[in-house]
Amino acid sequence: MSSSVYVGLSGQVALDRRMTTIANNVANMNTPGFRAEEVKFDSIMSKAGPREVAFASDGDTFLSRRAGPVKLTGNPLDVAIKGDGWFGISTPSGNVYTRDGRFQITENGDLLSSAGYPVLDPGGSAIILNPAGGEITIGNDGAISQGGKQVSSIGLFAIAEDADLARFENSGVVPSKPAEPVADMTSNGVRQGFLEGANVNPIMEMTRLVMLSRAFESAASAIEQGESTETQAIRQLGASS
Repeated sequence: MSSSVYVGLSGQVALDRRMTTIANNVANMNTPGFRAEEVKFDSIMSKAGPREVAFASDGDTFLSRRAGPVKLTGNPLDVAIKGDGWFGISTPSGNVYTRDGRFQITENGDLLSSAGYPVLDPGGSAIILNPAGGEITIGNDGAISQGGKQVSSIGLFAIAEDADLARFENSGVVPSKPAEPVADMTSNGVRQGFLEGANVNPIMEMTRLVMLSRAFESAASAIEQGESTETQAIRQLGASS
């Protein structure tokens, strides 16, 4: 089989993986705090023949860190992040970080994420409030006050730029390096009554999906043409011999 067929197949595999990530991004475009998944492709060089042939790799996936749109909800337990920080939540799998600020309070006063995991303070401890302590106010620095007194603080955590992010459920991430509490609260902070949406651009994603579908069809056509050319060559060589 000619190398052109293998090149076409490698291209189809790469395109299929990209289409899968785009479909997942579009499906979660209304999920608060969702981080879009991107794919980085490299070429693999082969020297099996007299010429080098470039094949498309399967692709390396990564989660985009760009911020999503922030909208006003008016809910005092909705909190959006300003800057590059992440909320910390405690799960059975360990600490997870998220930009989804939909919080809730249990009858016991536990502050939980939308998925029911404890929200962490800057020291990494679960936040416990007084359910009967009155109105909850959250300052720009994450300080939580009830009855005019500070009772706790929402932790913001920084994830190193070179850390790889693995997805946890829908909006959570697990970094390959330990996250550290955010020290600079001037360029970072929180906004009470706001919520950050997914960082998915639906128009751009749908445009990419159309382009990839056409590219997939072109790759399939190239494979068919390569197979046809090879078949004709075999017939002609067989007839001449």
